[in-house]
Amino acid sequence: MSWMKWLPWRFVVRYVARRQGFLDPIALLARLHSFAQPSEVGEPIELLRAGVVFHARGLINSRVVQHNLDWVWPYWIERQFDPYDVSFIPRAFSITHINLTHRNWTAIGYPDCQELPIVDPRGLLTPLLDGWSLDGWLMAEDGRCLLPSRVADCRQRQDMEHGVRITTETEAEGQALASSAWVQLEAGIPVCKLRLQAQADTDGWLVLALRPQNPEGISFIHQVDLSPARDAWTVDGSRRVEFDAAAARHHVSDYRNGDVYIHLRDRDDQTAGICDVGMVTAAALFPVRAGEPATVTASIPLASTGSDMPAADAWVTAQHDRCRLVCPEPHYQFLYDAAVTSLILHSPDDVYPGPYTYKRFWFRDAAFIIHALLCAGLTDRAERALARFPMRQTTLGYFRSQEGEWDANGEVLWILQRFFALTGRPLPPEWHGPILRGARWIVRKRLSEGLDAPHAGLLPAGFSAEHLGPNDYYYWDDFWGIAGLRAAVAMLADMDPRHSRDFAQAADDFAAAVERSLAGCEARLGRPAMPASPYRRLDAGAIGSLAFGYPVQLGAPDDRRLLDSVEFLLDRCFVKGAFYQDMIHSGLNAYLTLHVAQILLRAGDPRHLDLMDAVAALASPTGQWPEAIHPLTGGGCMGDGHHVWAAAEWVLMIRNCFVREEGERLILCAGIPARWLDQAMSIRFGPAPTAFGALSLSITPAAGNLPRVDWQGDWHRSVPPIEIRLPGFAPASVAAGTGSTVLVRSDGA
Repeated sequence: MSWMKWLPWRFVVRYVARRQGFLDPIALLARLHSFAQPSEVGEPIELLRAGVVFHARGLINSRVVQHNLDWVWPYWIERQFDPYDVSFIPRAFSITHINLTHRNWTAIGYPDCQELPIVDPRGLLTPLLDGWSLDGWLMAEDGRCLLPSRVADCRQRQDMEHGVRITTETEAEGQALASSAWVQLEAGIPVCKLRLQAQADTDGWLVLALRPQNPEGISFIHQVDLSPARDAWTVDGSRRVEFDAAAARHHVSDYRNGDVYIHLRDRDDQTAGICDVGMVTAAALFPVRAGEPATVTASIPLASTGSDMPAADAWVTAQHDRCRLVCPEPHYQFLYDAAVTSLILHSPDDVYPGPYTYKRFWFRDAAFIIHALLCAGLTDRAERALARFPMRQTTLGYFRSQEGEWDANGEVLWILQRFFALTGRPLPPEWHGPILRGARWIVRKRLSEGLDAPHAGLLPAGFSAEHLGPNDYYYWDDFWGIAGLRAAVAMLADMDPRHSRDFAQAADDFAAAVERSLAGCEARLGRPAMPASPYRRLDAGAIGSLAFGYPVQLGAPDDRRLLDSVEFLLDRCFVKGAFYQDMIHSGLNAYLTLHVAQILLRAGDPRHLDLMDAVAALASPTGQWPEAIHPLTGGGCMGDGHHVWAAAEWVLMIRNCFVREEGERLILCAGIPARWLDQAMSIRFGPAPTAFGALSLSITPAAGNLPRVDWQGDWHRSVPPIEIRLPGFAPASVAAGTGSTVLVRSDGA
């Protein structure tokens, strides 16, 4: 109701706060905003809402966990609350207790299924988004108990031969426990499976445990019921967990009576439990005979029969046309295959940058993820995601995933143009309107060039990416805006030449304004490196200005501002060989490290391989990266524990090592590690979509002889100029669309 805006809310809030002895929240917010550039948007309400939910969980954790350390908790809590562990964080005045040291998990799932169960580093399975979990324990008759979350070391792996399966193996004192988690179709319904297998040197019990917790902390369970046949749980009256064998013993506990773990030896059996605070725990026990393996499998349906069901051959179909890598380095091969699998799982319709914390949509993340889908040959998935973009465009042309992110329109137009370029398809008429409105929005959104200020002609101050800092006039937004306008020029050239010419002029004007602003920065800083904004000194936020060179290629590979920015970052912002983002993330960023590597690769700088090796070493045993990685624990400290943007960057990095567009040319083999040539295995990549058509490439090493490079193109039109730049060998220019050449060493030998 419009009359409510006339009420004296500020006065009321201030009055109530002061009467209760609190700080004046209005004055506090004003003080906080004074540290940022004036902006029409403070912090996006979507992020504020997510932050409130996140810290509400942390507040609950603080009221539950530290007072009940005799419970069995997820791996991160067992480590982070242990004063002898490197992960230990004193709690002191911390109001909320959240996972800051081991934000690691791996998604399992099925193509085109929305549910993405996750598995933590010790095998804890969370089958439903932000829900309760299942764990496996092994209890011997003599009192020994193998609890994976308390074991220092374990073996965990991801198998991708038939979908995705995460296996976790732990051992201790004559006991061995293995858990495997995966999703499969049963009668057309995706079902999450957890198989526990145990073996011990004495009789004991294999325990399937129902836990009111997950990798973020507490997740409430108010009621559990064991079926009359003792082969299923009903959790909170709705979700079923089915066992493939009847439980021989069964125990339930609530918060007042402590964790069910401390009741495993009770003689009394319980078949149901209720907890008014939501901390029901349950344990189904299955007998283990000394020296003999024992198994039990739990099944959790992820959808009802009324839902749109995925196809039975979805894994085969999804990977049929994908771009394949064959290389002699098993770890690189594994990471590439795992990354492609991540892209498939996280593109059921929209694309998601993570299965849990980031299971929501942003245009920024989507642009990179869809680009990786395209470059990996997963065109149908990319097209399906792009088709959902117009519904998020406002009537004024803004592509809105959240307010205050002025990079979105540029990213949308850029990835659209990449789609039509890589597929060779003409622009459909239905895209004309969204492109026109999106490009006009960028033109209108720019500030006046007549301002007597360093930000004249730039986009307004905005939140942009949270890892760049508080609201400011970020060059990241401007570079994307220019790239978006140039993309609109290319897409509308045939369909709408008049507007194409208009946007070309607008892009030139925008670029000129940025050039003037950067010239001012160079004079102020005394070096050509590009800060995050015209008002910032050089700091870690400068990582955003690398967008000028990657991915949008507005600057030449040897642009001095670009290369000086990289040198600053390498000198001041790298820890253990990886980019350390000390703003918000306070961790090592795999995906941003690869942005720097891409700039080095374009410049022909061999240090790109050092950065790739560092990122490969940071991957989890299941081939994933969290958004930010704790420099000491090696575990995740920020964001989603399975960061799909990072997976996308690994795919794009590998692709560009083999083939990349540089203007109107194709550059082949520029990033191939020399160590791959010290063996006899053929190296292959393709078919790799490019703006000129799909390319398949192979490199045949020859011990003591010169390597041979073979390529085969399925070109959209004419054959582009092709340069082969295999490191250590003389560059070769070729004109044939399909061919073979033996390279000559760069030293002439």
